[in-house]
Amino acid sequence: MKNVWIRFGCFMTGQNYNILRGCSEAASKALKKYTAAMLIVCILWFFIGFTFAQRYLLANIVGCLLAAVIAVVIIIQIERQIILSINPGKPLLIFRGCLAFMMSILGAVIIDQILLAKDIETEKITYISNRVNEILPMKTEELRSQLFALDTSIAAKEREKQEYINEVTRNPVIKYSTSSSQMSSTPVTYKDVLGRDSIVMVSRPIVSISNNAIANPKTALIASADSTIADMRKLKTAKENTLLHIRPSLEKEMEEKVGFLDELKVMVQLISKSTVALAFWLLWILFFFFIEMLVLVSKMGEEHSDYEKAVLHHKKLQIWRLDAMAKGLDAGNAGNPG
Repeated sequence: MKNVWIRFGCFMTGQNYNILRGCSEAASKALKKYTAAMLIVCILWFFIGFTFAQRYLLANIVGCLLAAVIAVVIIIQIERQIILSINPGKPLLIFRGCLAFMMSILGAVIIDQILLAKDIETEKITYISNRVNEILPMKTEELRSQLFALDTSIAAKEREKQEYINEVTRNPVIKYSTSSSQMSSTPVTYKDVLGRDSIVMVSRPIVSISNNAIANPKTALIASADSTIADMRKLKTAKENTLLHIRPSLEKEMEEKVGFLDELKVMVQLISKSTVALAFWLLWILFFFFIEMLVLVSKMGEEHSDYEKAVLHHKKLQIWRLDAMAKGLDAGNAGNPG
């Protein structure tokens, strides 16, 4: 079981197990200390990543787990920058401290939005009401402009319909005439040069005129105008209902679209009004900050372990070997100039 924990610690911190198992118990204890500190930070950020994806990204269980794992991997890689540094310089320490401060604020904000959810929901009512008061005049004016345009269109269509009715009343039917012609042959008798009677068929056109009447075609336009007016009146009624219930509708729409930044603004309002909420939020920031600094403080507060000395020894030995090989190659090249 001990070897399993040591192997797990090597996996978390990035240390070499083959080197560590040949070191003293002090090196193993230092590894366990780093592993415990990293586990605390990883558990917290696993929870933060999971709840953030669930609450604000609306991800399913697989997406939430993926977000949590990504958060843990990022934390492990950050902590390794300190653990694997044998002599961390001031820039790295300052950078890690600033990063710990920023991460503590982010973690405290996300955790507080979950822990203070009920208080945020109460404060959100005031926030949404203020947002609705800002948007309501513009939305109301827009709907009234649309209603005015619909009234104008309905009045124009009704005048057009009345013109059709007057026209149909004056001329319910339209009369028109059609003419047709056909050739008619009649016999004609005349005497030829010898004095005999001769009969010749002579064709003459006969024109016939017929009077017809049809219903005024504008009668169909009256029905079309009625249908258009009815559609516009339905649309006007819908607009009037929207105008009547516009405030509850806007409040519901904004409640459904409140995101992370909106809840952050609500939380700022809550903290600015309540000293207790401010103290609670600052407490969480300090809690996260000190946890983020665990590995860094542990690294700064101890001397080099035999594991680190073994790593340095391997480094110096490898450099000596490389230098010896380089000198041997240079000597060989000097002895064989051709």
